[in-house]
Amino acid sequence: MNNLSIFGTHSDSGKSTITWLIGRLLQERGLSVAPFKAQNVSNNARVCSDGSEISIAQYFQAEVLGVEPSFILNPILLKSGRGSLASLIVEGKVVKDKDVREYYRDLDALTPSVQRCFEELDCRYDCVIAEGAGSPVELNLMDKDLSNIFIATKYKTKIILVADIEKGGVFASIWGVYNLLPKELQKNVIGVIINKFRGDMSLFDEGVRIIEEEFKIPVLGVLPYEPFNLGFEDSASLSNFIQDCSQATKKIAVINYPYMSNYNDFEPLIADKEVCLEFISSNISLEQFDLVILPGSKLVLEDLKWLKKSGLFEQLRGLKKSVLGICGGYQMMFKKIIDNECVETKEPASMEALGFIDDVIVFKKEKILRKKGELFEIHHGVSKRYPLEYEKDNIKGTFYHGIFSDEKFKKHKEKTICNFVDKMRDRVDIQKIVDAL
Repeated sequence: MNNLSIFGTHSDSGKSTITWLIGRLLQERGLSVAPFKAQNVSNNARVCSDGSEISIAQYFQAEVLGVEPSFILNPILLKSGRGSLASLIVEGKVVKDKDVREYYRDLDALTPSVQRCFEELDCRYDCVIAEGAGSPVELNLMDKDLSNIFIATKYKTKIILVADIEKGGVFASIWGVYNLLPKELQKNVIGVIINKFRGDMSLFDEGVRIIEEEFKIPVLGVLPYEPFNLGFEDSASLSNFIQDCSQATKKIAVINYPYMSNYNDFEPLIADKEVCLEFISSNISLEQFDLVILPGSKLVLEDLKWLKKSGLFEQLRGLKKSVLGICGGYQMMFKKIIDNECVETKEPASMEALGFIDDVIVFKKEKILRKKGELFEIHHGVSKRYPLEYEKDNIKGTFYHGIFSDEKFKKHKEKTICNFVDKMRDRVDIQKIVDAL
C-alpha cells in the first residue's frame, strides 16, 4: 500500500485537520494509520511520554488516531527565536538556536532523522499520512522542502491537495500548485479537497465540473466551514476560534503578547459555556475581567519588554483581580529574571519582572521537559523556592501546562471530534482514496 501526502495550496488551508480526518476514515476501512510531519514551525508544542517535544498538531493528530505521541511523528521542530534565530529541535530534543540561513545550509544533516522516523512508521502502519508545510511550490525553496517535496519524491507518496475556498482564488491556487509541481509528482496527485465552503454547497457544482473536466484533477470532496476549536497550531488558527458567550458568567482575559506559546492551554476555557475568553493585545482595562492569565511564552524577556512598553505591566502590578501565570507567564511574576547562560539573549542579562513572587528566575541552557499525566513542563527558567507553583492572595502561578483540562473537557473533545467526522464522512470520497492507495 502507498503512503499519502497532504499538500496545501497555501498556508492555513486545513492540512492538519484533513490529515487526521482522512486518517479516521481510513481506520473505519480497517487500515492502521499514523500521522507524520517531517518539519514543523510552531511555538506550540507538547511533551510526550518518552520525554520528547513535538508540535501540538502532530500530538493532537496522534490522540485522535490512537497513536502513541512521539518524536517519530515530528522529527524536526523549529520554534521562533530572537531576530532570525530559531530553536532547532531534532527527534524531540533541543539541538541549538540556528539562523534560518544556517538551518537551510545544514539541511542535509537533518534528512537522516526524517528518513529514519518515516521509515519506522512505514514498517509499523498500513499508511503513513504525511502532512506538508505551507505551499509545496515555493520555487526558491523546493530543493530545501523536507515536508512536501522530499517526502513525496523519496517515498513516492500519493498526494491530495487541500484548497481553502474561503481565502478566494481557489481555482488559481489549485491550477498553479498542480502545474508547478515536478512532473513526477503531478502523476501522483489523486485529487483535491475543497475546504471551508460557506453557504449552499450546490453553488460549487460548476466549480467541481471545471476542476475535474478542465483541470483534469478529481475532486475528492467539498467540505463545509465548520468551527473546530481544538488543536490550535498557530496564530492563524487561533484567530479563527468561535465562542458563544451568551451563557457566560465569567470573563477571562489572556494577555496576547507577541511570542505567546501553548495557547492550547485555553481550549477547555473556550469550550466552557460559563466562560467568555478574550485575548488582549493592547492596554485596555483589565478590571472588567474576573481572571487575567499570563500565558506561556517562547521568548519570556521579549514578551516582558512588550508588557512594559504596552502599559499592561504597570496595570498588572496594581490589579486587584485574580492573576494566573502559566510557564513563561509564571516566570514574569517573580522579582527578576536572570539569563547569564544566554538562553534568550546574546549577552548575559537580567530584567526586573512583576515582583509578585519573592524569588528570582534563572534561565538554564538545558530545557526541562517533564510529563505528569495530562500535565507537562517545558521551560528553561528555574526557581529554587517555588520550582513548580505558587499561590498567595490573588496571585497564582504554575510551570504546568494543561491545568484546565479535566474529564468534562475530555468528553467534550471526544464528542466534538466524533461529530466532526460524522459531518464530513459523506463529503469525502474515501473509497477513491483507498483505491488510489
